[in-house]
Amino acid sequence: MAQRILVILGHPSAGSLCAGLAQSYIEGARAAGAEVRLLALGQLAFDPLLHAGYQGEQPLEPALRDAQAQITWAGHLVWVYPTWWGAMPALLKGFIDRVFLPGFAFKYRPGSSLWDKLLAGRSAELLVTMDSPPWYYRWVQHMPGHRQMRKTILEFSGIRPVRVHGFGPVRGADSARRARWLAQARAQGLRQGR
Repeated sequence: MAQRILVILGHPSAGSLCAGLAQSYIEGARAAGAEVRLLALGQLAFDPLLHAGYQGEQPLEPALRDAQAQITWAGHLVWVYPTWWGAMPALLKGFIDRVFLPGFAFKYRPGSSLWDKLLAGRSAELLVTMDSPPWYYRWVQHMPGHRQMRKTILEFSGIRPVRVHGFGPVRGADSARRARWLAQARAQGLRQGR
């Protein structure tokens, strides 16, 4: 059976470098025989605010119910997004707040501080752009956005392993460097799709 990959584009603009990285990854994975779907968050109609927290009722919009179905379908999730202010954009965070709900992504055990990881059996990759040099983000800022996504969201929900690929600094990158990043994303898709 072909590898099932869901690429989640967390940049709001369809004309962004992130969109190009997502498309390059998809091309590589499809060339390797994988079945690939794209979920472009900037094109979805949903309220990114979780108004009552996890205690209240907030019905999911059709786009979010479909997103949950696609996440359930996938064996591998590829998250493509920029680092803004050290972490993911508000659009992506709002999507996670609304979709990775108790009963879908995790479930606390009664009378315990432990939880069941309901999305176990899936792996993930993060393709993350940034204006900071990757070494600076790692050694000086200690990768707050990468750690949040990998540890406190994906692994918390049972998704592992999670591989992180950083692209930057984007600001000032010439067309040759951007072309190398797109080729790298395609090669990663090709490798994962096999």
